[in-house]
Amino acid sequence: MYSLLLAIIYVAFVSLGLPDSLVGAGWPVMHADLGVPVAFAGIITMIIAGGTILSSLASERVTRRFGAGVVTAVSVGLTAAALVGFSVSGSFWLLCLWAIPYGLGAGAVDAALNNFVALHYAARHMNWLHSFWGVGASISPFIMSYALTSGLGWSSAYRVVGVAQAVLTAVLILSIPLWRKVRPTPAAEHDAAEPPGGGSHVPLTQALRIPGVLLILAAFFAYCALESTAILWASTYLVTDRGVDSATAAAFASLFLLGITAGRFLAGFVADRIGDKLLIRGGFAVVGVGVLLVALPVATPVPALVGLVVAGLGCAPVYPAIIHSTPANFGARSSQAIIGIQMAAAYTGSTLAPPAFGALSTWAGAWIFPLFLAVLVALGLVMSERLNRLVARRSRVDDLVARP
Repeated sequence: MYSLLLAIIYVAFVSLGLPDSLVGAGWPVMHADLGVPVAFAGIITMIIAGGTILSSLASERVTRRFGAGVVTAVSVGLTAAALVGFSVSGSFWLLCLWAIPYGLGAGAVDAALNNFVALHYAARHMNWLHSFWGVGASISPFIMSYALTSGLGWSSAYRVVGVAQAVLTAVLILSIPLWRKVRPTPAAEHDAAEPPGGGSHVPLTQALRIPGVLLILAAFFAYCALESTAILWASTYLVTDRGVDSATAAAFASLFLLGITAGRFLAGFVADRIGDKLLIRGGFAVVGVGVLLVALPVATPVPALVGLVVAGLGCAPVYPAIIHSTPANFGARSSQAIIGIQMAAAYTGSTLAPPAFGALSTWAGAWIFPLFLAVLVALGLVMSERLNRLVARRSRVDDLVARP
C-alpha cells in the first residue's frame, strides 16, 4: 500500500512537470498561428501564475476539507481539461480562458502533494520526487518538437499531454482510498509542537503570525526568484556579456536545469543522513560558489560555463528540503497552510524576478546577472539561517518546559 501509493505519487510528479515547458517550447509557432505578438506569452503565463497563487493560498482549507487524494485527482483533472482546451483553441482569448483552470489546478496539486509527502515520506523521496518533476519538464519540449517537425502542429502536443493527464486522473481517483491508509512518519506523528492532521482550519493570517514563517517565505521567494532568473537569462548573459556563441550558451543554460534534476536525484541518497537544514545551507553555499565562478572577470568564458552547472547542482536540494522541513519547523497541523503560502511565495518569485532583472539589465547592462543572483543567494541563506536559530531556541525552551 505504502509503495503503491508512492509509485503513483512519483508518476504524478512527472505529470506535474509535463505542462510547465509546453508554452515556452511552442510559443514561437503558436503566436504566429494565433496572430498575436510574441510578448503576449507573458499574458498567458501571468494568468497561469495568478491561478497557482490563488489555489496555493486556498489549499489548506480545501485539502483539510476533502483530503490530499481528492484534491490531487481533481487538480490533475482540471489541468487535463485545460490542456485539451488549449489543443482546440483557435484564438488567443480562448487560451487565456483555459489558462485559468490550468493555473488553479497546478497550484492546488503542488501544495497538496508536497505537504502529503513532507508528512508521510522520508526526505530522500522529496528530493527524488522533485527530480521526477524535472524529468517531466524536460520531456514536454521534445513532445512539442516532434509535433511541430512532424507537421501535426502545436495543438497535438497539448492534446497528447492532456490525454496523459486524463489517464493519470483516472488512476488517482481509483487510488483515493490508499491516501487515507498511509500513516505519517514518526517525526510528524509525534510532533511536539502540534498534533498531526485533523484539528481546525488554520487561517492564513494565523499561519503568517507563527514565528519564523516570514523568514522561510523570504528564503523560498529568493530561491525561486534565483532559479527562474537563471533559467531565463543565463543564455543571454553568456552571449551578450561573455562573448559565448549562441549554441554553446543555450547548451550550458540547459545544463543548469539538468544540474537541478540530476542534483536532486543524487541528494536523495544522502538526504536522510544529513538532514534538511544542512541540505539548504549547503545548497545555497554551492550556488554561491557557482555564481562567483560566473562573475570572475577573466578573458575565457570557461569559469562562467562551469559556474552555471555548479549553481544548478547547488540549487537541487534547496526547494525539496524547504518543503520537507516545514512540518518539523512549524508543526504538522499548520504545515498544509504554510506550504500553501510557500507555494504562493515561490510562484510570486518565479513570476516577478525574471522581468525585474530584464528591466534592470536594460538600464545597467547584462553584467549585473551574477550580482543579481548573488543578492538572492545571500537573502535565501540569511533568512534560512535565522530560521534555524529560531527553531533551535524554541527546541531548547520546549526541552526545559518538558523536564520534570
